[in-house]
Amino acid sequence: MRVPSPIYRFYERRLWKQIRQGPMPHHIGVILDGNRRFARLKGLDTKQGHVYGAKKVEELLHWCLKLDIKVITLFVFSTENFKRSRDEVERLMELFVEKLHQLNKDRLVDEKKVKVNFIGRREKLPKEILKLIDTIEQKTKHYTGHILNIALSYGGRAEIVDAIKKIATKIEKKELSVTEIDEDVVAQHLYTEGIPDPDLIIRTSGEERLSGFLLWQSAYSELYFTDIFWPAFRKIDFWRAIRTYQQRERRYGK
Repeated sequence: MRVPSPIYRFYERRLWKQIRQGPMPHHIGVILDGNRRFARLKGLDTKQGHVYGAKKVEELLHWCLKLDIKVITLFVFSTENFKRSRDEVERLMELFVEKLHQLNKDRLVDEKKVKVNFIGRREKLPKEILKLIDTIEQKTKHYTGHILNIALSYGGRAEIVDAIKKIATKIEKKELSVTEIDEDVVAQHLYTEGIPDPDLIIRTSGEERLSGFLLWQSAYSELYFTDIFWPAFRKIDFWRAIRTYQQRERRYGK
């Protein structure tokens, strides 16, 4: 592990002093982008880029817990990502299995009482992953310290379509009338039911779009884009995102 330089450590301490007393986002969403480009830049195999990216997720969770951020939503794998080559998708699934086993045994999850939710369409996921998802969700379902949402096989449009189907089914069964449908009703049928919308969404790698991430929930989220590839994302980069969030005036349309 590379030891941070004295200049880095000085800047990290300076940033920490700037942000620690400011308003913290309750819910942060992160689009983990740039693993493959990071690998190509470093002359590595694509899978290694994803391995480095997965390791960075572990660091991010520690940073968020240090700031006592209550809800974290990670965009890990989209419904569109299934269009990648069969070999890459299979290798990613193998990596997910490995990391989910680690998450299931992670002491920090138990110590900090982190409730883990998996959001997305599960029908395309391998049985081994589905079994691990069920194990982790059951194990943590009563935890109330923090919430970690893992968007796996997720798409924002797919989520809205699924919500519409649930609402339509209730109308067919006469459990709900058309006149009762409002924003709250829609929100209650999303994957994130009962969870506050994200205050801040971070996307790495230089792309400046949401790519279907939390489309309904992000209406009033602050957006922060950085050119840094996800595996190279550092604590000071995260602190900068928090500082930028604290400097913005949130009016919610008022």
